[in-house]
Amino acid sequence: MKIAFAYNLKPKNIKREDPEAEFYAEFDTEETIDGIKKAIEANRHEVLMVESNENTYELLKENRNNIDLLFNFAEAVTNTADREAQIPMFCEILRIPYTGPRPMNAAIILDKARTKEIWNFWKVATAPFQLMETALDKLNPELKFPLIAKANEEGSSSGIRNKSVVNNEKDLREIVAELIKDFQQPILVEKFLSGREFTVGVLGNKGNLQVLPIVETNFDSLPKGVNRIDSYEAKWIWDNPDNPIEAIFCPAKVPEKLKTEIEDLAKRAFTAIGCRDWGRIDMRQDENGKLYALEINCPVGLLPDPRDNSRLPRAAKEQGWSFEKLIGEIILTAAKRYQLSK
Repeated sequence: MKIAFAYNLKPKNIKREDPEAEFYAEFDTEETIDGIKKAIEANRHEVLMVESNENTYELLKENRNNIDLLFNFAEAVTNTADREAQIPMFCEILRIPYTGPRPMNAAIILDKARTKEIWNFWKVATAPFQLMETALDKLNPELKFPLIAKANEEGSSSGIRNKSVVNNEKDLREIVAELIKDFQQPILVEKFLSGREFTVGVLGNKGNLQVLPIVETNFDSLPKGVNRIDSYEAKWIWDNPDNPIEAIFCPAKVPEKLKTEIEDLAKRAFTAIGCRDWGRIDMRQDENGKLYALEINCPVGLLPDPRDNSRLPRAAKEQGWSFEKLIGEIILTAAKRYQLSK
């Protein structure tokens, strides 16, 4: 097929250790983009590169008759709360088939609080929370410390810092004020779950969902004294190709009963939020072992270099799939949904 590959490129001068790097965490390097392009081509598809910017709509409009499917890996055209809905909306307007959720669902996926509201409606277990517009908002008395504060409309652990876990109201209001200042958006405050953390890749649609091997975050690999969370520092600073750590386990060593619970929660979380084709669900246990969904990701990180510990490619490897096979399966899943004859 002729595949349009939509993506966002990190600025070349940004390094992992730079303070401003957190704000580009969702964008990707030239190495990652080139690796995905080669993987699409390895599946015998022709690729049209589509960098997501102010010229994207016109480029897609000019080429729409020559595009069979768009592989949507883009984060934004403009940096707004609905940014992950922008490329899907272009595709809907131009009637171009594309991977991933519809515009409305894509926007909801990026909104942690709205996602949790929908999960609550569909009885998908998720931790108690509130959304704080300012650091002075009244704290819900039902929320008991410890709590964790996160930027509500970010991905790739951007806006989740090591000091996001707090044990008192003073520290909470300080981190909320800091995150609002840095990200200019509401902050999600939720019960901190102190148990094991898992992330689960899901491929498919409606009643035909495939769950990939379960990935567990290895908090024992983090520096001593830091919080046991998959923070921005943990994912991008302390774990990197130049200084790799055993950041994850795959497959996670869990008893069969818990494995079934994790897979069931992943499928229900994926379905309730209206995700399509592919996604990854993060989840965590509380101190009593009860399992809760944290958030859902689509598009999902796809770093080709195994040293980067990219969660979905690692699960695919455990499944027996190469990186090229994983990309091919995502494309095939979307193509089947659209009933593309090729």
